[in-house]
Amino acid sequence: MPNTPAVTTSTRGNVRTVRLDRPARMNSLDLNAKSQLLDALRAAADDPDVRAVVLTGTGRAFCVGQDLGEARSAGYGQAMADAVREQYNPLVRTLLTMPKPVVAAVNGVAAGAGMALALACDIRIAASSATFTTAFAGIGLSCDTGISWTLPRVAGRAVALDLLLRPRLLGAAEALGLGLLHQVVADEDFEGTVHRSAAELAAGPTRAFAAMKTAVTFASGPALDAALECEAAQIALTGATDDYRAGLDAFLAKRAPAFTGR
Repeated sequence: MPNTPAVTTSTRGNVRTVRLDRPARMNSLDLNAKSQLLDALRAAADDPDVRAVVLTGTGRAFCVGQDLGEARSAGYGQAMADAVREQYNPLVRTLLTMPKPVVAAVNGVAAGAGMALALACDIRIAASSATFTTAFAGIGLSCDTGISWTLPRVAGRAVALDLLLRPRLLGAAEALGLGLLHQVVADEDFEGTVHRSAAELAAGPTRAFAAMKTAVTFASGPALDAALECEAAQIALTGATDDYRAGLDAFLAKRAPAFTGR
C-alpha cells in the first residue's frame, strides 16, 4: 500500500476534522485514499476525546468518487462487487453507526461516491459554490456507497430515482431545496460556520446522540447491511456490461458515451 498522504486530520477542542487531501485528483478515491479515510474515521470513532467529526475535502472538491483512472486495473463485474464490499461499505457503516455526530462540510464538487459519503453523514453543510451529482449512470454503472439506502430516506423515492436515472449537476441552493442539505453558507463564511456547528454538537449529550442515530437507523428499514449487499450485487451485474466499459472509456477519453443496453 502506498504511503502517499491522501487524508489529513486535525483536532480543535473536541472536534476532529478528517480531510480528503488529493486536490490534484479532486479528492477522488483510489485504494490508498479509501484505506486512509477508513483508518481516520475509525480512529475518530474510537477516540473518547473526540465528540464530533467533520468530513471535508481540500481544494475545489469535496470528493468526486472513485478514481476512474484506477478503475480499469481493479477488474470488472465480481471484482468490482468485492471492492464495494471491502472498501466502500465499511466507510458507509462507520459514518452511519459512529457513536458521535458527523458533519459533512461540502466545500466543492461532491459526485458519485463522494455525494454518497456526504449523505451518510448526519448533518450536511455546503459552501454556496458546492455542486452535487450522483454520476453513476453516466458511466453505465449501478449505485454504491450506500446511496440507494440514504438518498430515498433523505429526499424521497421519486427524487432519488430522478437524480440516479437522470444525473445532473445540482447547485447548492437546489440541493438545499430538495432536502439534501441542512444549510448553505457563503464561501467566505463556510469554515467558521462548520466549526461552530460541529462544536455545538460536541458540547451536546453525545451519548444521547449516539442512541438517536441507532434508533433512527433501525427505524429506517430495511437493514442497512442488506441494502449494502444488494448494491454490491448490482455493481457486479452492471460492472460486467458493455455499457460500463463504454462509459468508463468515454469518461477517460473525455467524450460522450454511446450506450447500447448490453
